[in-house]
Amino acid sequence: MSILPTREDEVALGRIHRPEEGDSFPSLVLIHDVWGLSDHSRQLASALAAEGFGVLEIDLYRDGAGPPTEDPGAFIRSLSDPSVLSDLDLGADWLTSQSWGHKRKVGVVGVCMGGTFTLLAASTSDRFSAAAPFYGILSYDRGMLAAPEGRNRERKPHSPLEIADRLRMPLLASFGREDEFVPNDDVDRLEAALSGSGKPFTIDRYEHAGHAFLNRTREPAYRAEASQAAWGRLIPFLRSELA
Repeated sequence: MSILPTREDEVALGRIHRPEEGDSFPSLVLIHDVWGLSDHSRQLASALAAEGFGVLEIDLYRDGAGPPTEDPGAFIRSLSDPSVLSDLDLGADWLTSQSWGHKRKVGVVGVCMGGTFTLLAASTSDRFSAAAPFYGILSYDRGMLAAPEGRNRERKPHSPLEIADRLRMPLLASFGREDEFVPNDDVDRLEAALSGSGKPFTIDRYEHAGHAFLNRTREPAYRAEASQAAWGRLIPFLRSELA
């Protein structure tokens, strides 16, 4: 399929990217990383739209909550997972209310922090038909999302690992084997938990790639080979599951 010309518009929920032509296509909610809407999320959304999807680059910080000024981990811990997940459902509902998204399936894709929320949505939401997280942090009990004072269960009731066995939709998850924030044994635990869900899933692990390997705007993190391979897996997955 050839790359399509796209258009971008500001909307109440963030930015919408879609093919310039066509009156019906599947949709995606794209969840940004901890730094909010950025050149990175814009590039991803535009590239996905060029592949034939309507993409809502949802702004989780449109109420003025972020991005963080100091400690990204502490900032993510301060966010309410239930509120974010409700926002993602709102985004999916908005997409299906558009003339070109009516009666079409919606998927969810996220990077870094957005990958974590993608995994949570995949196990809790009935609005999405497919999920594709990139290197989401999996545990709330260790690493950057483990609070020194203990977890706030109202804001963080379940980590992705704790509810992965409730997976509701096909999932393609991508991780770098050298990710400093997502230990390989956490990915092993995720795979084991997903196996109990009865839903189809695939976990791809990329050699010589760390956190944010898809991010072209972060030269130290970007890995061209892993990025191209992951993109080559992502697009066929989304086309198949959202057809």
